[in-house]
Amino acid sequence: MIGAAGSLVAAGLLLGMIAGFVMHRSDFCMAGAFRDLFLFGSLTMLRPVLLMSAAAMVLFEAGRLCGLVSLSPFPLFEIPSASNLAGGAIFGLGMVLAGGCVVGTLYRVGAGNVAAMVTLAGLVAGSGLYAEIHPAWKRLADATAMPALGTTVPAYLGIESYWLTVPLATGAALVFLRWRRQGRLTRQAQVEGYLQPWLTALVLAGVSLLSVMATTMPLGVTTSYTKAGVWLLDRLAPGHLAELSYVRTLPLNLAATTPLGGIPLIGGPAPVMDAITLVQVPVIAGIIAGSALSALLLGEFGLRYRIPARQYLAALAGGILMGLAARMAPSCNIWHLAGGLPILAWQSIIFTAGLLAGAWLGSRAIARCLA
Repeated sequence: MIGAAGSLVAAGLLLGMIAGFVMHRSDFCMAGAFRDLFLFGSLTMLRPVLLMSAAAMVLFEAGRLCGLVSLSPFPLFEIPSASNLAGGAIFGLGMVLAGGCVVGTLYRVGAGNVAAMVTLAGLVAGSGLYAEIHPAWKRLADATAMPALGTTVPAYLGIESYWLTVPLATGAALVFLRWRRQGRLTRQAQVEGYLQPWLTALVLAGVSLLSVMATTMPLGVTTSYTKAGVWLLDRLAPGHLAELSYVRTLPLNLAATTPLGGIPLIGGPAPVMDAITLVQVPVIAGIIAGSALSALLLGEFGLRYRIPARQYLAALAGGILMGLAARMAPSCNIWHLAGGLPILAWQSIIFTAGLLAGAWLGSRAIARCLA
């Protein structure tokens, strides 16, 4: 598998580096986008996030119609349930508390942000802890499943996806063009090397399409956090891993292979080499490396740790909540906002509703602390 996967690993590293580089250059922060919406009523940071989702919608549909997307809907998008809403809410709360999402944390780690390193540790810990509650959560998810909806809105309506994506994308384009004419997509910045967030949004949408073309899946990293978490759990409590049913699950189990590298689409949370490892770990490494490269070129790389102790506690707590929620939902904001929402996957629509609620709650908590 390793020999055949060289091209897949290289592609993941490259895509991750591109994402990490541009996110660092623009300080692209999805956590900040939702936080500022509820704390200050500002759409400044949210507009690029919406642009990313809309651009990905156009690119995915074009890719599908041109035969560049081999599986649609993408693997791992399943029947929705109330667990998507609850997981999204907890994720939104954790994201605001930590001050960064799963990929935002990675690019800040690459630039030397110590609080982000604490959040990353929390993400791994929370992802591993989920294995302990999986049986109970799985029962809840199954009990609240909504099979009548199918996996996507077009599938539920029994129509081709372009009947929805074309008018939605057209309407979004008109809104974004209006914002651009009004200067609302551009942030005033005199910093050398700064990249406008709307450009980063377009790059991330393109990266997500390239990820789908190479692997059949959009950008996502959180199952690899789980792999790291349960690996550490096995080191701390030898033999306990065998008692956890979650590590024996195979959420990715298809009779297909990755378009690049021909790796069988089989993988799960167990700490073993599989398709998920080969797809996600290079992206994680690439985001960190791309951000580090950007910081070095700007002369900004260095450990940043002089913050109050309570911010470290918030970073850790937020990371743990996001790690848990990314398994409960399942998956994270980049997976849903740049992957599932553009194809109108029910799981992603419901997750986003929960994300908004959780971000509102987290913003209220921050406002109380600042009062």
